[in-house]
Formats: sequence, C-alpha cells, structure tokens
Amino acid sequence: MKFGILKRPVLIFLLALLLPSKMSIGRIIHYSVDLVLVSAVLAGVKRSTGLAFKTDSIESTDVRSAVTKYLDVGEWVLDTSVAFMNSSPYFIRKR
Repeated sequence: MKFGILKRPVLIFLLALLLPSKMSIGRIIHYSVDLVLVSAVLAGVKRSTGLAFKTDSIESTDVRSAVTKYLDVGEWVLDTSVAFMNSSPYFIRKR
C-alpha cells in the first residue's frame, strides 16, 4: 500500500502523536470499524441516489488522495457485501 509522501515510519509516528496513551486497542478497532461503516454508507448513498462527495473541491492533493482512498474502501466493502449476499441462500433479489 502506498501512502504518497508518508512513509510507514512517519505514519506510525503520526499515529503515536495523534492517539492518546490511554486509548486501548479495542477502542482503536471500534473507531476503525465505525469509519469503514460510514464509508460504506457513503458508497451506498452514491449508488442509490447518485450523490457523491465532491473530492475535486479539496485543494491539498495529499488530503484529496486520502479521502479518495477512504471512499474507495467503502466501495470495496459494499461490493464485497453484495457479492456475499448474492451467493448466500438467506438473501433473494427483488426488483
């Protein structure tokens, strides 16, 4: 995975600065899952309504790239979930 100008040691250092020392691993995982779910909801809104986050308005290329990657995670989660539900006997497609 490429992080642009941020290399892995720099990213770990930034995470260590941003995260409080008393934050547990469970809380970090909880927030990470919440962020992925929000990204998946945004992907679902994009698919069902056509409304998408306007990333072109972000001036910084690094931030724009990070937001685009974040939204791409939601697209991947949505695609994977739909593929799983398609192959599962517990779901049917109604049109």
